[in-house]
Amino acid sequence: MKMMPGSSVRRCAAIISILLVVTDLIVMITGCGDGHAPGYSSLRIHSTYGGSVTEPGEGFFEYPTNTMVDLVAEPDEHFHFASWTGDVDTIADIESAATNITLSDDSSLTTITANFELDEGWYRLDIFSSYGGSVTEPGEGIFIYAANTIVTLVAQPDQGYQFSKWTGNVDTIADINAANTTIIMDNNYSTTANFRWYDIIQVAAGEDYTVGLKSDGTVVAVGWNEYGQCDVDNWTHITQVDAGAAHTVGLKSDGTVVAVGENVSAECDVGNWTDITQVSAGESHTVGRKSDGTVVAVGWNDLGQCDVGNWTDITQVSAGYGYTVGLKADGTVVAVGWNSAGQCNVGGWTDITQVSAGACHTVGLKSDHTVVAVGANFAGQCDVDDWMNIDQVAAHWSHTVGLETDGTVVAVGGSGPYEEQVGQCDVGDWTDIIQVAAGLLHTVGVRNDGTVTAVGDNGYGKCNVGS
Repeated sequence: MKMMPGSSVRRCAAIISILLVVTDLIVMITGCGDGHAPGYSSLRIHSTYGGSVTEPGEGFFEYPTNTMVDLVAEPDEHFHFASWTGDVDTIADIESAATNITLSDDSSLTTITANFELDEGWYRLDIFSSYGGSVTEPGEGIFIYAANTIVTLVAQPDQGYQFSKWTGNVDTIADINAANTTIIMDNNYSTTANFRWYDIIQVAAGEDYTVGLKSDGTVVAVGWNEYGQCDVDNWTHITQVDAGAAHTVGLKSDGTVVAVGENVSAECDVGNWTDITQVSAGESHTVGRKSDGTVVAVGWNDLGQCDVGNWTDITQVSAGYGYTVGLKADGTVVAVGWNSAGQCNVGGWTDITQVSAGACHTVGLKSDHTVVAVGANFAGQCDVDDWMNIDQVAAHWSHTVGLETDGTVVAVGGSGPYEEQVGQCDVGDWTDIIQVAAGLLHTVGVRNDGTVTAVGDNGYGKCNVGS
């Protein structure tokens, strides 16, 4: 038999001695493993929602065996004490809020719970939320209401998320799909506000392709890609996109700009731009609004569409086919470039909150949610005088699209001596839309659930946005 060296034996013996000491200490502290010292009994006290045990309190207690302990349960407002449950054999009166218990057994743990119930005519509402948002009204947790109270529910999504629906006990919720709704308290209810990752948050429509900005700052595109205008798969940290005739522009979160696609007129030469807050892509030029309200432009300039160097106090820009429109902070509008059909005749506009430049016509959204338009009207694309309650406008070659405040959409144009109607204005059944974009012969809309819909000519698959 091989013998262990002396030093190893000593180390082993020392370790064993330490373990024996620790074991003795554990036994002494735990009372030989019973959970309490000899001659003592343990009492653990809990309570349900609606009150508390005020004497001796709640938690873990130890008393000499055979001690009689006073118990006092105090209900909250609109609650009453119901009973004691658990190890109740030695409780004097389990239905009394003020009673006592005798701890007669020193070899076991006694656990009891004070139970509370709602008074008649009162109901409990438990509110929770999934990841991605919170319930701001009335809040989250447990709330008590009188019978038939109408409670307002408001769910607020975090950035990058959207409200999905209410789940749980939803029988009396007015609209389970609305973030702001009500619930009637005719029973005890538990409901959860559910949020989902907001997928597409903005779309842009080019001549024959469609671009979508995702909530994670990445970009997707479908349709015509002859010049690589759809090669946006590697873009990240994008906050806004726009599509021209055959080039795509993306604004990054750091104020720089990226572009892909046709670059015959240097419309994609935006690599040195900084401090940009908004971009717009025209037929063959690109415009950027800087944080100080000035504007920069690159690309084709034969018609003066890039002559924006003296613009100031600009809040939004829109690049059309050979011209550029700028919205000023005071609600007036400026324009440069091609004016063959009067599309730049915007000098008299006031109270404008958004502009959109098409091919030969310009559309402006006013602060009262009505719309004005100038320029070519061969397809009826400027017939917007009767529009009301509009939140956003989009213009392209022969049609104009308006997003209404209730999430529905209107459109005019799309037919005439130069263009056949191909369904780009068939938006009458759209609902829950939060943003629209107009392409050459198609229209795209983002729904409030982050999905996308499109109508019109589907050449090159530019309307294949269902996925």
